[in-house]
Amino acid sequence: RDVERSRGLGDVYKRQIQLYSEKILKFATEMPHTESLTNPDASILRRSPVCGSTVNISIKISHGMLSEYSQDVKACALGQAAASIVGNSIIGCTSNQVRDARDQLLAMLTNNGPTPEKPFQDLEILSPAKDYKNRHSSIMLTLEALVEALETTPG
Repeated sequence: RDVERSRGLGDVYKRQIQLYSEKILKFATEMPHTESLTNPDASILRRSPVCGSTVNISIKISHGMLSEYSQDVKACALGQAAASIVGNSIIGCTSNQVRDARDQLLAMLTNNGPTPEKPFQDLEILSPAKDYKNRHSSIMLTLEALVEALETTPG
C-alpha cells in the first residue's frame, strides 16, 4: 500500500514539474508592458475570487486595433505566464482576436480544445494546467479583463 501511495505521489510530483516548467517560469518572470499608460481608452481591474490573483490593465485603441497596453499583474506563476504571453502578443490585435483567444484558451483548459491561434499560440505551454481547475481563473484573468476593457471602448 505504501508503494502504491509513493507511486501516486511520484505521479503528482511529475505533473507539478510539468505544470511549473522552466518555460512557464521564464514567461512568468519576464512581464512586458508594465509602464502605466497616459490617458488610456479603458482601464479594468479584475480579481479572481478563487485565488485572489489580480490584473489591472489599460489599453489604447487605434484604427480598431490595440495600439498600447499596460498591465500590473499579481498572480501565481501560471497567471503571470499567461499575462506575459498575452502582453507579448496583444499589440495590433483586434477585439475579435482577443475574444477568440479567450474562448480558445478556455476550451483548451476545460474541453481539450486546440491551442489558441496566432498570435497567442504560446499559451499552449499552459495546457498542463487542464487538470488543475483551481488555476484556470488565474490563467484566464488577463484575457477576460481585456475583453471587458474592449467592450467599454467605442468602436
